[in-house]
Amino acid sequence: MQIPADVLTVLTDYRTIISGDRVAVPFELDRALYGRMNQMLKDIGGRWDGRKAVRAHVFPFPVEQFMRDCLAAGEWPSKFEQGWYPTPPAVVFDMLEHASIRVGHTVLEPSAGVGSLAKRAAEEMGIVDCVEIDPRRAHVLRELGIARQVVQGDFLDLDPLAIDEPYDRILMNPPFGNATAHVMHALGFLKDGGTLVAVMPESITWHLDRPAQEFRKLIADNEGEIVPLPDDAFKPSGADVRTVLLCLDADPDGTLPTHGWHQRQPFQLDLFAMA
Repeated sequence: MQIPADVLTVLTDYRTIISGDRVAVPFELDRALYGRMNQMLKDIGGRWDGRKAVRAHVFPFPVEQFMRDCLAAGEWPSKFEQGWYPTPPAVVFDMLEHASIRVGHTVLEPSAGVGSLAKRAAEEMGIVDCVEIDPRRAHVLRELGIARQVVQGDFLDLDPLAIDEPYDRILMNPPFGNATAHVMHALGFLKDGGTLVAVMPESITWHLDRPAQEFRKLIADNEGEIVPLPDDAFKPSGADVRTVLLCLDADPDGTLPTHGWHQRQPFQLDLFAMA
């Protein structure tokens, strides 16, 4: 997202202090300009700390180099452009109810954000792994110390067959614009007999394109459940979109493309290998 010219002027002013986990502007701004700057810094992850000893926007990660890169480019990666809407507490509660995590269950949270789901899964004594594309949020996850491992990268680039042990539970709030692809990919990391619970846009229940119809058939064939969420469920995260919970239990005899299902598929012979 483009940094407004007047905000860029303020943040590159020689008096502005960008150091460690803080951005401080020690001079007066008019209300409208401050509002625009504050919105940008909040979107990056900062919060205003007005205590006399601080008086700065404070971030949960080292922000200095990141801010320098943003200012040099004249733009910042908005969380909304990345399709990241933190999972509200009420939705987290519902997802954990459906997941029924028990002590020792391995749990994967793809597109983990800052760990709204991972934190609760760890509290249930699950063994949690996280994947997060944004380096700032991956840093936050590591600092929380709740995950066995945090992989910083694009979840869709990971190979499910590269892991030795699939997961008992997958909890996910994928980017709404590409939710179906993320869920289908996540199934490859799921253990036979495991459970996947995902937040998805309500549109998966009525889109008429072929991928959506095939996805609904896969859910129906495997006795999956789609649970409507309140219309304003994601309002606390700034998203005006209707959502549902998808709950899938992976029957070893079913057709869900789980980790085990992929391993059971016959290898394709190279017909030209003998040529």
